[in-house]
Amino acid sequence: MPQVKRKPDPLMSDDRYRLLLDAVTDYAIYMLDTQGLVSSWNAGAKRFKGYEEEEILGQHFSRFYTEEDRANGMPQLALLTAETEGRFEGEGWRQRKNGERFWCHVVIDPIRTASGALIGYAKVTRDLTERKMAEESLKQSEQQFRILVDGVTDYALYMLNPEGMITNWNTGAQRIKGYTPKEIIGRHYSVFFSPEDVAKGEPQRGLNRALAEGRFESQGWRIRKDGTRFWASVVVDPIRNDLGALIGFAKITRDITDSMEAQRALEKARESLFQAQKMESLGRLTGGIAHDFNNLLMVILGSLEVVRRRVPDEARILNLLDNAIQGAQRGASLTQRMLAFARSQKLVVEALDAQVLVRGMSDMLQRALGPQTRIEVRFPLRLSPLLADSNQLEMALLNLAVNARDAMATGGQIVIAAREETLAADDGELKAGGYVCLSVTDSGAGMDAQTLERAREPFFTTKGVGKGTGLGLSMVHGFAQQSGGRLMLSSEVGQGTTAEMWLPVANVSAQAEVANAAPVIGLSATVQALTVLVVDDDPLVLLSTAAMLDDLGYTALQASSGPEALERLAGNPNIDVVVTDLAMPEMTGAELAQQIKQRWPTLPVLLASGYADKLDDTDLALPHIGKPFNQNELVQALIELT
Repeated sequence: MPQVKRKPDPLMSDDRYRLLLDAVTDYAIYMLDTQGLVSSWNAGAKRFKGYEEEEILGQHFSRFYTEEDRANGMPQLALLTAETEGRFEGEGWRQRKNGERFWCHVVIDPIRTASGALIGYAKVTRDLTERKMAEESLKQSEQQFRILVDGVTDYALYMLNPEGMITNWNTGAQRIKGYTPKEIIGRHYSVFFSPEDVAKGEPQRGLNRALAEGRFESQGWRIRKDGTRFWASVVVDPIRNDLGALIGFAKITRDITDSMEAQRALEKARESLFQAQKMESLGRLTGGIAHDFNNLLMVILGSLEVVRRRVPDEARILNLLDNAIQGAQRGASLTQRMLAFARSQKLVVEALDAQVLVRGMSDMLQRALGPQTRIEVRFPLRLSPLLADSNQLEMALLNLAVNARDAMATGGQIVIAAREETLAADDGELKAGGYVCLSVTDSGAGMDAQTLERAREPFFTTKGVGKGTGLGLSMVHGFAQQSGGRLMLSSEVGQGTTAEMWLPVANVSAQAEVANAAPVIGLSATVQALTVLVVDDDPLVLLSTAAMLDDLGYTALQASSGPEALERLAGNPNIDVVVTDLAMPEMTGAELAQQIKQRWPTLPVLLASGYADKLDDTDLALPHIGKPFNQNELVQALIELT
C-alpha cells in the first residue's frame, strides 16, 4: 500500500522553533517589528536584560541603549543600517532592567517577505562584559607599562626586531644615548658600538649569545649621539611568541660609569671598613673598661686625699702619698682619653693656653712616639688663649703626632709649633677673626698631590693592613670644624708634611675667665653644716664618697639604690642635698632626680657620672660632676648647688 506523505504541521514547527530559541541562554534572540517594537523574547534575552516577556513585548528596543546613545540616535541608526545594508553589527554598552550596564555584541538582520517587503528585524545580542573588562584591564596594564617604561630615566629600555633594528625607544634611552625616537627607530643597534667592536662583530655576537643561551649580559664601552663614550651594563633577552617563534629582542642598557668608579673606591674601602669595625668593637670594650676604671680611681683618689689630710706631717710619707695621688690623677686623665676614643663626646668648649696644654702632655707624647722620635716645641713668647675642648684637642694633637711618627720610617724630628693668624674677611671655610694655628711638622717622606688631596677622607690611608684605620686625620678635621676652625695639610714628596689646626681665639670674656680662674678653695673655710645623702650602687665608691664628705665636716648618709634613697629621704627631713650616681640598676640617677623634684621640689640633686655621653639634654640641665672627682671639686659643686 503506497505511503501517504504528510504535510508538516505548522504548529509543530513553530513549537520546535520556540523550544530551540528558549534553550539558547547565552544569546538574547528576539524580533522587532518595523518600528523597532519588541515582538518576541527568548530565555537568553530575559537572562541578559532582566525583563519578563510580558514586560517587554510591544516596548521599543531603544530602552536597552544608554541615555547618551539614545540622544545620539544610535537605535534608529542601527535599524537603518540593517535595512539599507542588509546587516548591522557592532559592540557597545547596553542597559539591563535594573540600570546596570553591560558590554555586548549585537547583530541585526532585516526580515523580508518573499516579495522583499520589510516586516521586521531579527536581533541577536551576546553579553561580552567579561571580555571587555579583560580587554580594558589589559589595555590599562599596557598603558601603565608604557608609562612605567617611559618614566624610567636611569635605564635605556628598547626593543629590536630579529635583525637588530630598533623598534621602540624610551625616555631613559634618549637621556643616556642622546637620540630621539624619530632619529633612532629603524636603525641598527650597532650604531651604539665603537668602530673596533663593530669590526669584531660584537653586536651580532650579543644577539647570537642571547638566542643560544636565553640571555646575554655584558659590560663595555658604548657611544652616545655626540660621540662621547660611557661604560654600559647591557642585558639582551630574546622575545618569542606563543608558538616559540622569535619576534625580537628586549635590550636594557645602563650607564654605570659613576658606579664603576664608586666600585673601585668601595673595593679600596673594604679593608678599611673591616678595620673600622674592629675599632668600634675595641671602642665599646675600652669604654666599658674606662667606666669601671673611673669608679676604681674614684675610690683610690678619695681615699688618698682623706689619708693625706690625716697622716703625720712627715715629708717622706707625704711625698709617697702625693706620688700616689698624681699617679691616680694621670690614670683619670687616661680614662678620659679612653672614653673619648670609645665614643663621640659633647664638646666642652673653654679658653685654653695651648703652651700649657702641650707642655702637660709632652711626657705622654714622648712615650707614645718612642725613643727614635725627637719632639721640639716652638711657641712664641705671647700667644692668645684658644677656644676648644681640652680633651679633644689633646687627642687631635696625639693623632697628628702619631701620624708624623709613622711617616718617618727610621725615626726623625717632630716640631710642634704655634702662631696667631687674623682673617680680615670670611674665606668660605673660616669666618673673619683671630685664630691660633697649632702645627705638627715631620721630616718624613711626604705625600704627592693625589694623596694629599684625599688625606682627610674617612678610611683613606697609605699605611699597610693592620697599621692604621684611616680615621685619624678625618677625626682631627671633624674636631677642628666642629670647633669653628679647620685642618690644613701641606706636603711635598721627600720634604715632610705639616698639619695645621686653626682654632678660634678665645674672646675677651673667655680670656678673663682664664686669667681669673677660680682659686683653690680653702676647704675648712667653706664647709657648711650640711647633711648629704650619697647614692651609688658601687659599695666602694659609696664608702669613699661618704668618707670624703665626713672628712670635710659634712654629715654623710648612704643609699645603694634609688628606691633606698627615696626611703631615706622620706624618713629624714633634715637631708640638705643628694649626690647620686647616674648609671644605676632599678632606677637611674636622672630618674631619682625626677622623683625627688616631684616630692621635694626644693631639695638640690647633684649627678655624678664618668660617662659624658650618658647625659642627654635633660640630664645636662641638672647640676652634674664628672667622675673621678677630688675633694676640692666636690666641695665646689656642693657650694654652687646650695
